[in-house]
Amino acid sequence: MYRLWLTFAQTATICLAILFVVATLKPEWLPGRPAVPVEVSQAPSTAVTDARNKAVSYSDAVRKAAPAVVSIFTSKEVKRPRNPFMNDPLFRHFFGDRFEDEAQRAFSLGSGVIISPRGYVLTNQHVVEAADEIEVALSDGKKLAAKVVGNDPETDLAVLHVDAQNLPAITLGQAENLRVGDVVLAIGNPLGVGQTVTMGIVSALHRTGLRINTFENFIQTDAAINQGNSGGALIDASGALVGINTAILSQSGGSIGIGFAIPVSTAKQVMEQLIATGAVTRGWVGVELQEITPELAESFKLGSTAGVLVAGVQRGSPADRAGVKPGDVVLAVDGKPVRDPDSMRNLIVALAPGKQIRLKLKRDQGELELPVTVGKRPRVQSPLE
Repeated sequence: MYRLWLTFAQTATICLAILFVVATLKPEWLPGRPAVPVEVSQAPSTAVTDARNKAVSYSDAVRKAAPAVVSIFTSKEVKRPRNPFMNDPLFRHFFGDRFEDEAQRAFSLGSGVIISPRGYVLTNQHVVEAADEIEVALSDGKKLAAKVVGNDPETDLAVLHVDAQNLPAITLGQAENLRVGDVVLAIGNPLGVGQTVTMGIVSALHRTGLRINTFENFIQTDAAINQGNSGGALIDASGALVGINTAILSQSGGSIGIGFAIPVSTAKQVMEQLIATGAVTRGWVGVELQEITPELAESFKLGSTAGVLVAGVQRGSPADRAGVKPGDVVLAVDGKPVRDPDSMRNLIVALAPGKQIRLKLKRDQGELELPVTVGKRPRVQSPLE
């Protein structure tokens, strides 16, 4: 009996050992349990390929737009401040006039976009501000002297002209169709290294309140923009111009992914007027605007923060003649709702002087509409819009 038990125990031990070895080294030899399906949500493949099975690329967009993006070199004469010791006769006796005012030249760099085959180039006003010599370098290396056709400091835009024909002009896109998350490309000459393309997305739209320009309606992007990119092109994935790169927010002076571009719709309006007349004419009604905070809404018993508060009306202005009063709340301009002072300002300045519009107002818990004939915005503007 003992021998029988011993034989059984040895046989069981050997079988377990064999099972352990097989389960470790060759688990596929063992009969498995039927697989239980796991339900998952699988997104479709994001890999996009063309007819030749090539990976997605923005090279076609760049090839279409890049020839129209130029580098702009400017210089201006500056004078070194007069040495205060020049008024001392003893100092002049020993050192002569070597410390007299000495003219020097300051150089700067920017970018621009050819918007007409006839030689018109769109750029930022601050790129060419006070310059007495401007040179435009085309993408093929050719350099041409340029002159300023007109500039608009309130939007920081300027138009240049070079004496050339049949230049590669960019295609204007539709900034109104942009959505947050759309891919955009910035093209320019950052830090003078040569034409450079960077990629990002539209981070935000209708950015205002940055105090960069008088009129703000920026496209925000994380495409890298650095010094020298100003005035360059922001294009969409098809190669059409959607904005003019203008500014960045940065503590270091380099790109940290917060850049701003002027929408092409604004740039087109300004450009057409600068080419036609050399200046920009804007609408004006003569009201001082204030954002409605929850505290103001409660104080004036408005019930909501919709619209903008009229804080002041200039005597004799179009708004004054129409009957607009301080304390009124503007809800809409010609049927277009007003969100804040910047949005109303942008609506008003886009109107032609002489045009009659209707302001929808809230006054004394009621609503009314007043017809207003738009005036011409003064060149040097007060806080009244």
